[in-house]
Amino acid sequence: MQDLPIVHGRSIPASALSWTATTSEGPGGQNVNRVQTRVVLRCELGAAGLPEPVVVRMRADSPRWFEGADVIVLTCQQYRSQRRNLAEARAKLAAWIERCWKAPKRRRATRPGRGAVERRLRSKKQKSESKRRRRWRPD
Repeated sequence: MQDLPIVHGRSIPASALSWTATTSEGPGGQNVNRVQTRVVLRCELGAAGLPEPVVVRMRADSPRWFEGADVIVLTCQQYRSQRRNLAEARAKLAAWIERCWKAPKRRRATRPGRGAVERRLRSKKQKSESKRRRRWRPD
C-alpha cells in the first residue's frame, strides 16, 4: 500500500495504514457469500503524524469511527470489487481529514439593527391588535 496524500502536500505514511477484506453484508446472491469484497481500513493516529487539533476535531466530528484511543476504522462495501472499495475507503479517510483540517470560523456575537428591531415590534403590535379584535365582547 502506498502513502495516502491529504492536504498541503502532506501524506499519511503507508506504515500507519492497514486493511483487511471480509464478506459483505446484505443482499447480493451467491457472490456476497463467497467473495470478500468489503474493506476495513485502519489508521494508527500515532503513526499518521496528524496535529493534535485535527485529531480533536475528528473525534468530535465522528466518534463512531474511532476504535480505542488512537485507531480509526473505516469500512466500505459499496462496490462489488475489493480494489474499488479500498480506493473508496482511502478517499473517504482523506476527505474526512481534509474537512477536519480547517478550524471552524469563530462566531462573533452580533446585535440586530435598529430597523430589524422596529419591524419586529411593529409586527408584534399588529398581531396583538388582531387578536384583541377577535375577543368576545358582551353587547
